[in-house]
Amino acid sequence: MNDLSDKKWLCIELPVTEYREAWSLQSNLVAARKDKSIDTDVVLLLEHPPVFTIGNNGGLKNLTVSKKSLEKAGIPLIRIERGGDITFHGPGQLVMYPIIDLRTARLSVPDHIEKFEEVMIRAAQDWGIRAQRNPMNRGIWVGKNKLGSVGIAIRHGISFHGMALNVNLSLEPFGWINPCGLQEITMTSMEQELSHKVAMNQVSEAVKRHLETVFGVELVMTSLSELEGLQEKEL
Repeated sequence: MNDLSDKKWLCIELPVTEYREAWSLQSNLVAARKDKSIDTDVVLLLEHPPVFTIGNNGGLKNLTVSKKSLEKAGIPLIRIERGGDITFHGPGQLVMYPIIDLRTARLSVPDHIEKFEEVMIRAAQDWGIRAQRNPMNRGIWVGKNKLGSVGIAIRHGISFHGMALNVNLSLEPFGWINPCGLQEITMTSMEQELSHKVAMNQVSEAVKRHLETVFGVELVMTSLSELEGLQEKEL
């Protein structure tokens, strides 16, 4: 993989992936970046089946229904190491998990997060949606409604977790929580703002394009099997 410069990141588009599976994959990629068996940053793009996750700053106090209600609905609740509080992921939400060595990328944590927000703002703008930052809360907002979220973790100087953009996502489960620990917050989606569904593949392409521009990188599309093969060559 030595032919890939620091300005090229690998990008893997996955099908709808169980949260724990994607979480484990991220942990493995962080370890691979740390021991240099992968010498290039990696971006994962995917959707999740319905799941609630609670970050380091969260607690069950922001779950407004009983855990039994979630079990009955078949929606798992998973505590993870990212920043932030409780949120919901589900089909129709585009999730991006960049595994980035912040030192080689020369990024501070605040800059890193702001770039994620900028990627989502530009992608929304492609559909005429005027999203912006909120000085009090992370993510991107359309008026007082939250369209996209950001939450990362850092391990060995390598960031993982990332951002989630609501495209055609069912917003009902957000009513079962105080999203991101904020009371009286309303979530929105591109579908809700536009009054029609948006093609997920088109949003994914827009996010990739803006990621390249905002971070100043070139994405090299690959697959998990190809990535594993490259890892073996490095070893």
